[in-house]
Amino acid sequence: MDRRDRIAILGDWGVRGENARERCERVVLERDLDGSPLVGKPLRSRPSLRPSVDSYVASLGGPRHYMVRLREIEAETAAHERSLADAWRELAAAHLGDPTRFAARWRRIADRWNFIAVNELIHRHNRWYPVESRLPMDVRTGDFVLVNGEPYRRRPLDRDWVLAQFPADLERALDAA
Repeated sequence: MDRRDRIAILGDWGVRGENARERCERVVLERDLDGSPLVGKPLRSRPSLRPSVDSYVASLGGPRHYMVRLREIEAETAAHERSLADAWRELAAAHLGDPTRFAARWRRIADRWNFIAVNELIHRHNRWYPVESRLPMDVRTGDFVLVNGEPYRRRPLDRDWVLAQFPADLERALDAA
């Protein structure tokens, strides 16, 4: 701001009094408020409502990155489950009378199953979800709050996940077929 303007507004003694224009505006405003039941009362604060998911997504021009990523993780996981279920049943059919050989081969398949793509999505989700979803912090724990009672982090898929879904048990594999 120019020094002359500053002096014109404030002067050497502080804030100046109102001029003719400001006085006219004040008078008009007072006339408009005359008879209003709200004069002299504090205004009621409007509640801070969070937008619904539908309006939120629509206003942004589409789903957020974490929403797309979660859908991809679910789709990839479902595809792995289908492929593993087929392989589990085929291996069980091939080893009808030999549960030990079935278990050994199934563990080897579980060890070698390729989860690189879905695990990369899970890693990105675990890293960026709190920022992208504006997840608040829990001051007591110093970590992010739970999402629907569960931690937001996803566990990467691995051998233990495969064996939990499809155990190396010939009887269970044959029953599932």
